[in-house]
Amino acid sequence: MEEILKKVALNDIHKKLGAKMVSFAGYNMPVRYFSDIEEHKTVREGVGIFDVSHMGEFFLKGPKAIDLIQKVTSNDATKLVDGQAQYACLPNDRGGIVDDLLVYRINAEEFMLVVNASNIEKDWNWISSHNDIDVDMENISDTLSLFAVQGPKAIATLQKLTDTNLSEVKFYTFTVGEFAGCQNVVMSATGYTGAGGFEIYVNNEDAAKVWDAIMEAGEEFGIKPIGLGARDTLRLEMGYCLYGNDIDDTTSPLEAGLGWVTKFTKEFINSPNLLKQKEEGVTRRLVGFKMIDKGIPRNGYEIEDADGNAIGRVTSGSMSPSLGLGIGMGYVNRPHTKPATELYIVVRNKKLKAVVEKLPFLK
Repeated sequence: MEEILKKVALNDIHKKLGAKMVSFAGYNMPVRYFSDIEEHKTVREGVGIFDVSHMGEFFLKGPKAIDLIQKVTSNDATKLVDGQAQYACLPNDRGGIVDDLLVYRINAEEFMLVVNASNIEKDWNWISSHNDIDVDMENISDTLSLFAVQGPKAIATLQKLTDTNLSEVKFYTFTVGEFAGCQNVVMSATGYTGAGGFEIYVNNEDAAKVWDAIMEAGEEFGIKPIGLGARDTLRLEMGYCLYGNDIDDTTSPLEAGLGWVTKFTKEFINSPNLLKQKEEGVTRRLVGFKMIDKGIPRNGYEIEDADGNAIGRVTSGSMSPSLGLGIGMGYVNRPHTKPATELYIVVRNKKLKAVVEKLPFLK
């Protein structure tokens, strides 16, 4: 039976731009327009625009919205002020992660949660199942488009389209205002590339107008549309986790190096067990590694020690366009997690030497 894919609002525009479209998280998405390396370098050196409208958005409203968020997320959302965003995860009740997400505080009684496309229904059901305090929940995923404009020339591009002083919008804060002649646009100083920039949330009916305006504004800086291929290598160079690869229902936030968004100053789902894990120490951890021998690590490849013992598995891997060598992440047993530890990646029955590297790869 053929998979029926959902389409983002600008599906036809991407096809006209010559994008290679692929199935991703149930959506028909552009994986590349030119070449992954060219698109990657465009973002690192200039400015690129990603259509990431497949992401999910939920509104949580009411006087107890914060209580529900505190219960289902690992981070402490009471630390947020209006106009601030926070990275967090949704722990499950078995020690793993339902999803990772962003929490946006619009005001004391109104929050927006941004979740991964593959988990929209799963996250909605999970949060709903814990909503026994009458929080008003609305799934607006199908009404919003989201563009990530990333790179050192992102602000110079976007500033032409708004009176808001974007250089004053600090990392992980956002503002709502007029953008490209459209009202109530969320301009968020967030992104998944480590190259700086903004994520722009617009209503679907304004999506084409805003996309065209950004492309025109960025023309002098050589703006290009960027696909999911380069998005993956950009996030990997920064050591950012990808749900389904590096984190999932079986990986704990502490194993994944997400202790910094796991706050035990409050109670949340499964917090007693995670606290116990923190006190006792984890038996495996997600690490970054750089290839010493020539080769490209891929998801699922086995990791061995010098004696040929299996000590872990690769979760993400690629050739790094910025560094010109193979890089990856994977879970390895302690005591193989320290930087400079030698590992061996099994690539087509050959053992290739690698070394544990402190994240991010791109310093």
